[in-house]
Amino acid sequence: MTSLVRVVALFAFIIWPIAVSAQVVPDAAETEMIPADPADVSSIDAIITASYDVISGPAGPRDWDRERSLFHPDSRHIPTSPNPSGGSTPHVQHVEDFIERSSQFFDSNGFYEYEIARETQRFGDIAHVFSTYAWSREKDGPVGGRGINSFQLVYDGTRWWILSVFWSQESETNPIPAEFLPSGN
Repeated sequence: MTSLVRVVALFAFIIWPIAVSAQVVPDAAETEMIPADPADVSSIDAIITASYDVISGPAGPRDWDRERSLFHPDSRHIPTSPNPSGGSTPHVQHVEDFIERSSQFFDSNGFYEYEIARETQRFGDIAHVFSTYAWSREKDGPVGGRGINSFQLVYDGTRWWILSVFWSQESETNPIPAEFLPSGN
């Protein structure tokens, strides 16, 4: 066996498996599986609507178990924020991180987020939804802002799961394109 073959074999059979097993990956088993209301996960429309319902309401706690039931155990919440280079910085969070970071805000503030337009692309059991939203601090109150939630979903044969929701807030330098707004807006 040549030296090169020994090195490749050593890497392939010993070093690579050790390196891969040492990577820190969030453990889905650490997330408690909350049974979903079948009505919340029966269709793309139902799960998107339920997602907005969970975070919307007067100041006070949200139904975080319902939130957990909509999101796959390995899912991610990814808000973005403007960065100094003029682009966006993603802030990747596990569902539990999102709950921990946003609970204090929701406990103290009314917040109502609702969909104003949607574009859905589906191929078999996977779907991507661009959901344009508006938010206000009071139910039916003045719009405080708008943005787009980008949902990635999967159907597992029994229900829909949200794999990720990736969102960006509209700004003067980042206006929502007309094709993602309701007709006439």
